[in-house]
Amino acid sequence: MSMSIVCKDKVSFKEIEKEIYAAHCKMAREDTAAILKMLDEELHETRDRSEYRDKGLRKTTIKTVYGEVEYSRHVYIARTDKGKNAAVYLLDKELGMDTIGLISTNLAEKIAEAATDVPFRKAASHVSNTTGQVISHAGAWNVVQAIGEKLAKEEKLLVKEFHNEQTRGNKETPILFEEMDGVWLKAQESGRKAPGMEVKVGTMYEGWKDTAGKRSTLAEKTVVAGVERSESFHEKWEAKIQSIYDPEKIGLRILNGDGGSWIHDEYDAGALQQYDRFHAVRLIRQKTSHDEAKADMLRLLREDKIDELIEYARMYFDSISTKENTPEENAAEELADFLEDHKDELARYKARDMHIPEPPEGILYKNMGVQENQNCTVITLRMKGKRKRWAEKSAANMVRLLYYRENKDLMDAVDRYTDGVVWTEPLKEKLSKPLSAAKVPLVEAEGNNRYYDTFNVHLPILDSSNPRTVQVFKRMIF
Repeated sequence: MSMSIVCKDKVSFKEIEKEIYAAHCKMAREDTAAILKMLDEELHETRDRSEYRDKGLRKTTIKTVYGEVEYSRHVYIARTDKGKNAAVYLLDKELGMDTIGLISTNLAEKIAEAATDVPFRKAASHVSNTTGQVISHAGAWNVVQAIGEKLAKEEKLLVKEFHNEQTRGNKETPILFEEMDGVWLKAQESGRKAPGMEVKVGTMYEGWKDTAGKRSTLAEKTVVAGVERSESFHEKWEAKIQSIYDPEKIGLRILNGDGGSWIHDEYDAGALQQYDRFHAVRLIRQKTSHDEAKADMLRLLREDKIDELIEYARMYFDSISTKENTPEENAAEELADFLEDHKDELARYKARDMHIPEPPEGILYKNMGVQENQNCTVITLRMKGKRKRWAEKSAANMVRLLYYRENKDLMDAVDRYTDGVVWTEPLKEKLSKPLSAAKVPLVEAEGNNRYYDTFNVHLPILDSSNPRTVQVFKRMIF
């Protein structure tokens, strides 16, 4: 292969790179098929023959980062708990392939990473162009849905443990800051125009890290999101809190929101409620027509003089009232009523007559209001704009992947559902020495291995994130 390239009159490095990459991907597919065959034979010999009756071999294909690997594995007939016969593939169970399908962990990670950044079509193109595996946008969508369904089961399990008081959290914090807001998505049309759906998003954190420069980062940030009823979201939210923290060791909980009816729930009844300052500023600007009055009210809000702000809003309404219900005076009345109704929530927590615990070393307590930015980075950039429309189930699964990614838990979750305990002790012994030519099919050309000329270049398989895979292939090839 290498000599055929060198003998050409003109050759580009791009062509050399593609040829070598294709050759090594082919090697990796053949080697993987050989390993799977060995493992299947090991399972075939050591199985409980009274429980699993062999019914022969069946061909299948697993998608990997170096292409589709075709191989055959034994199918067995076994009795279910209900006494019925069922087909069982022991190799699939051993490899963990009965989770989200016949797809390798490395490939699933690449698809999940790409699909949470860009639309499915672009994600599929990116994966196809950077690996030896060609996938369609529907294939990328299927992987996201499969992983999302698994994450949904994790959420339900966490909520079940919460209700059973099987909390696992043991952290403590003087203050737990909580913020919630919604992101509205357009729904796919089905017969008639669908209204859309709201993604509920919450961020919890312990304060701000004291970093050099003007920028600071949230300390111990955790995000939770979902397309669901408010009761379900709050159950999941509280379950997440109690999986991290001991609720009795949280000194003070402060909940910042935009006043939406779904934000307040019985679980956070003891939390200090604060109306989000961004939304308060926007409301004053929208409902006030006169620039001078607008500036005065914003100043009073900024100085946390809430009683004076409410009194000023009433005076402003009275000054423009004509008893004719004009849009201007209706807006002014709505503003005054709103400020009155949310009087106890408008002042920021630092301005209230209460004891604020001292922050731990290296932590700052600043003004809240980070949720709009979190909405953008976690949900909006991927799921809104450019005519994006979502089916509710598909949106819910994508949201799960996005907030798991933000919490840096996504790759671990993908590993859980695509990677089984592969290397049994008997197989380790068989792989302790390089595989023989009889076990790893090689194509001979004039008495030499046709891959010989490329053994000394970098192999893509050695970039695998799975250390066991790297070790096995090193033993096989070098």
